[in-house]
Amino acid sequence: MTAKTATLYRLLTPSHTCPYGLKAKHLLERAGYAVDDRPLRSPAESASFKAEHGVKTTPQTFIGGKRIGGYEDLRRFFGLAVRDPKATTYAPVIAVFATTAAMALAASFAAFGDALTVRAAEWFIAFSMTVLAMLKLRDVEGFSTMFLGYDLLAQRWVPYGYVYPFAEGLAGVLMMAGVLTWFAAPLALVIGGIGAVSVFKAVYIDKRELKCACVGGDSNVPLGFISLTENLMMVAMALWMLAIRV
Repeated sequence: MTAKTATLYRLLTPSHTCPYGLKAKHLLERAGYAVDDRPLRSPAESASFKAEHGVKTTPQTFIGGKRIGGYEDLRRFFGLAVRDPKATTYAPVIAVFATTAAMALAASFAAFGDALTVRAAEWFIAFSMTVLAMLKLRDVEGFSTMFLGYDLLAQRWVPYGYVYPFAEGLAGVLMMAGVLTWFAAPLALVIGGIGAVSVFKAVYIDKRELKCACVGGDSNVPLGFISLTENLMMVAMALWMLAIRV
């Protein structure tokens, strides 16, 4: 039997290794192809190759003398999914909550020798608030712009969109430490309560289709049940802390 072979042209210079070229090479090898790897060693060589073949980007893969295309074209050739950067997804929120849940269980086990404690549940919400605040703080301007699309207080007082991630992070850290609860719990109650009402109105009353700013202004997470749950968790945590610690 003749071994399957593919020819791959990818940019590889002393100052730049094309990541999609490496991905394409790995994908071909994983599919059982022997790769004839032909690195393009300079931008000029890359430009010449693209002009010769009438393409705008590299890498480019050829199989059986036929050009398949770039990395995403290669994925389609193998029947694999290609990510749509504009598609809505819950993946960022799921990643945050899964990570903070694991952190809370680990912290509880380290502190008490038992992962399943009441403190673990408290830490889960506090860790989640802090991580979500950090994601918003990566780009406060972008977050505040998206936030203005649905938050009722921010629409009346624009600076609230800039204050919110700092307030969320501060409340989370204080709750994590179990200090200044008289301040942290009401703060979380206010921002969580306003957030819950805002999301409920936008999604369930006004029937608007929006993206949630919960993980930052570049988010493709749809505004809806998970966003509402996030705010209700904050409210529940605040009420719990007020009930048992103040």
